[in-house]
Amino acid sequence: MTTVTDLYPTRGTGEVTVPRQDPVVWGSPDTPGPIATADLQSYERDGFLTVDQLITPAEVEVYRRELDRLVTDPAIRADERSIVEPKSKEIRSVFEVHRISEVFANLVRDERVVGRARQILGSDVYVHQSRINVKPGFGASGFYWHSDFETWHAEDGLPNMRTVSVSIALTENHDTNGGLMIMPGSHRTFLGCAGATPKDNYKKSLQMQDAGTPSDEALTALASEFGIRLFTGKAGSATWFDCNCMHGSGDNITPFPRSNVFIVFNSVENTAVEPFAAPVRRPEFIGATDFTPVR
Repeated sequence: MTTVTDLYPTRGTGEVTVPRQDPVVWGSPDTPGPIATADLQSYERDGFLTVDQLITPAEVEVYRRELDRLVTDPAIRADERSIVEPKSKEIRSVFEVHRISEVFANLVRDERVVGRARQILGSDVYVHQSRINVKPGFGASGFYWHSDFETWHAEDGLPNMRTVSVSIALTENHDTNGGLMIMPGSHRTFLGCAGATPKDNYKKSLQMQDAGTPSDEALTALASEFGIRLFTGKAGSATWFDCNCMHGSGDNITPFPRSNVFIVFNSVENTAVEPFAAPVRRPEFIGATDFTPVR
């Protein structure tokens, strides 16, 4: 069995910081795709890219109806891929949505979506994770500060930072309804978190992050260095962001829902190995081991 070097140690006795060992943009300047050169340079610098209208208002309606259908289907609610809010017991997320729904599978294959992922990652890509996030008004809880790569490396076994996420808004993102926040430039520093990974950690972490959570001191240092950007935008807008961006979102205590579809593309040249800092890997619906390229 081939041993894979761990470039990003985490979940040890204390926090560690490691400079990024991987490129941000893996494609060459002539890699074809829908992202303009200046926007690609901005993504490399900041770790994210916003698109004011990735999908049209008519398409938003199609995807929003499908989201509503899924979250009101008793069979979907009973499926282990549905995660519910700890307090309200309403559906918080539905994972592997591109396998559950042909409507969302078509979105994954849309060249406006997968084409950007291929351009950033410089290769064919597969879906490491997909989900719809439902953030209804009046108390839906947020997602605490974290780097996705820290979890995907520790618990899913992704060796390198060759993964990109896209969050596509299906409702308007106001500055008050629990929108995505990112620390620009934080993708260039890996923060290895303290504390061992509990068995079946995902059952708790998908509702409320614990293991893999940075300390207040580390977050203060990062925020002081990089600042915090809050993303707003109309339904149909999208934010692409690097796997190592420090990001999170607040609770939604407004009457206005915030729902989005979230797709994680990983390079077929960065497929998962054994977890680097967990006793067992997470289930397939959270961290895929089917590396079939998106076509």
